[in-house]
Amino acid sequence: MVTLQEIWRALDEVVDPEIPVVSLVEMGIVREVQMDADGVTVSMTPTFAGCPALGMMRNEIVEKLRGLGIARVEVKTILNPPWSSDMIADSARAKLKTFGLAPPPRHGGDVQLFFPAEVACPYCGSTDTRVTNPFGPTLCRAIYFCRGCQQPFEKFKAL
Repeated sequence: MVTLQEIWRALDEVVDPEIPVVSLVEMGIVREVQMDADGVTVSMTPTFAGCPALGMMRNEIVEKLRGLGIARVEVKTILNPPWSSDMIADSARAKLKTFGLAPPPRHGGDVQLFFPAEVACPYCGSTDTRVTNPFGPTLCRAIYFCRGCQQPFEKFKAL
């Protein structure tokens, strides 16, 4: 019999399809796991309701848990409460920075911090940066340029 701890460990190996250095657990996307005699139900909240990777994440969760011998795996999408960048674990924030993606500040729902005046470059740490495009490759990222090291980088938006 598989334990809840083993399930969480396995889920922590399922990486975010858009940011492969962090897991769905670290991103706060996987919210809850329930076990019963028939199988496992995983509740997840995508970063936004129209996330194009939703099906891929669901399939990877099912595949990972079936690999543990769990026959019935249900993945529920929960949209309320919505996902927030505050749910990103500290370990993931460090990995995002190493990946070259500036992590979002914790905002606690304070909309004043959604577009902070200073954004530190994930490469050199300089705050002499500027937005070059508020829309990055996904809705949750913006493109910045660092005047210190002359590197472009992406910033994960505070949502």
